[in-house]
Amino acid sequence: MPRLSSLPPAPAPLPEAQVRAAGVRGEPLPAEKFALRVGPSSIDGLGVFADEPIPARRKIGEMRGEVVSVREARRRIEGKRRIHVVEVSDRTAIDATHDKGVMRHINHSCAPNAVLRIRQGRAEFYAIRDIEPGEELCCDYGESHHEGRLRCRCGAPNCKGRL
Repeated sequence: MPRLSSLPPAPAPLPEAQVRAAGVRGEPLPAEKFALRVGPSSIDGLGVFADEPIPARRKIGEMRGEVVSVREARRRIEGKRRIHVVEVSDRTAIDATHDKGVMRHINHSCAPNAVLRIRQGRAEFYAIRDIEPGEELCCDYGESHHEGRLRCRCGAPNCKGRL
């Protein structure tokens, strides 16, 4: 007949900060990886600013929001000047219009310091170069829903003039 033996003692619980950093099943990871803030931008409206140094090639954060079909996303942005939508595949898009995350406020620049990468249905931003505290985060919108109708106000020496 098998013998019952006692279980080894349970490991001590991790501090809450370590649990959040490592991720807990069922809990989403934070959208931002660095201290960021939203503030008035000299480019347009509100922008995202670094509150700490961000090393080159590091993930800055994600733009999160409602997952919708591309057709629905295009319907929602019809005639709008401010667009908080990213198409993540041929069929789906993320609409961050009502999301509280800071990354939805990232502005365009023809001389960007960040890049948008679509990975596994996520809209992730990465630093192209080292970013200093106080610097506004910007990415090149490239081919966008603005389709050349919006004047670019980034002020970069290589500004293309239109979005």
